[in-house]
Amino acid sequence: MARTDKMKLGTFVYTFGFHPASWLHPGSNVNGANDFSHLLDVAKRSEAAKFDFMFMADSPAAAVGDPDALARIPTKMNRFEPLSLLSALSVTTQNLGLVATLSTSYYEPYNVARLFASIDHLSGGRACWNVVTSDHDETGYNFNREGLDPHALRYERGNEFVDVVFGLWDSFEEGALLLDRESGVYYDKTKHHTLNHKGKHFQVRGPLNIARTPQGRPVIAQAGGSEPGMEMAARTAEIVFSLASNIDRNRAFYENVKARMPAFGRDPNDLKIMPGVVINVGETKAEAQAKVDYLIDKMHPDVGRLMLSEFLEADLRGVPLDKPFPMDRLPAAPKGSRALFDELVDFVKSGRTVGELIRHYAEKHTGNGMTGTPAEIADFMEEWFETRAADGFILMFPTLPASLDDFVRLVLPELRRRGLFREEYEGSTLRENLGLSMPANRFAKTSA
Repeated sequence: MARTDKMKLGTFVYTFGFHPASWLHPGSNVNGANDFSHLLDVAKRSEAAKFDFMFMADSPAAAVGDPDALARIPTKMNRFEPLSLLSALSVTTQNLGLVATLSTSYYEPYNVARLFASIDHLSGGRACWNVVTSDHDETGYNFNREGLDPHALRYERGNEFVDVVFGLWDSFEEGALLLDRESGVYYDKTKHHTLNHKGKHFQVRGPLNIARTPQGRPVIAQAGGSEPGMEMAARTAEIVFSLASNIDRNRAFYENVKARMPAFGRDPNDLKIMPGVVINVGETKAEAQAKVDYLIDKMHPDVGRLMLSEFLEADLRGVPLDKPFPMDRLPAAPKGSRALFDELVDFVKSGRTVGELIRHYAEKHTGNGMTGTPAEIADFMEEWFETRAADGFILMFPTLPASLDDFVRLVLPELRRRGLFREEYEGSTLRENLGLSMPANRFAKTSA
């Protein structure tokens, strides 16, 4: 059955682009990490294209590891704190959704509820919180921990954290602000509620000292292919950033997560599954591949080794590039994303060399993406969308703004010609543009 809705699109933002060598591209702004005008430019281009949102990936810590390799990778070593950046973007853009990553492991629910509610008001209803539990040891060392908390504990805390934030966002019901100068009553006390949460990890009285936001509450994004991650997504998320690298695997993920939602009283249409895809497009296949090869040639092997070492928790320094990947270096289970780990395991089990694995990572990073002509890219996206392997895509452009411009100029007209993507925004809020329902206020529901 053909879909009647439109594909959703978001720009994934590392400062210079998704590729580790993107900062070496001649079209990049080498000062962009601390230059707001660069990121505003990316936002404006995304907004002009009618994209749904701009997705700011983040980790609150600098990377650790091989100093020689780190000196070649600016992404984690020098970047804006995301909510500060979103605050600035909220008043310099008009329609683009603004997504920021904040970890439940290193914040308090009250702070997060207040921060995102403020950005939702500042932006007129365009804020989105990407909920993560963190997956790198380096972060914990800056927050009174010896590395990373166990996976199960992070999700247990994360679920309670989100519940508390949702409760705080319900502090004021819709229409609670009377603003009645004649009577001198600012808000209706019967529509103002105290949470009084006492749980295993948090004790939060409330109420939150900011009115209900234009979206009812900010949109929730989430990523993670583990069992706890899928359950959390089905219960709370409205955007899921998936990492499966082939259509069958992502379709199974799509069906799995959406099938869980009715058990939580949720409509599957209130969740958009959006795989992260790396897009390299050219007028010809050869031109697209040349763009890929340029960046691969620019990336130093030490950078690839370090990034794999971080994910696999294995020291790969000195491992020959022309030898098969040493299987004894693979952990039994992932520290971070299960989906990404499975993709890497499949790749190395095929007998590929360390150098080939680095090239694979350099070309696609998540193991997912497409290199080709505008028609080939559009075919790829249409198949995933129409067969319900995806509701849209988070586009992980190798370079910014060059790859974004290529996509807008070459692929977007083809998607529109096929009736797959909007010509204009449907509404003024991110929730409206994504086609998500307004969340009910728990207290209003109880009193009703």
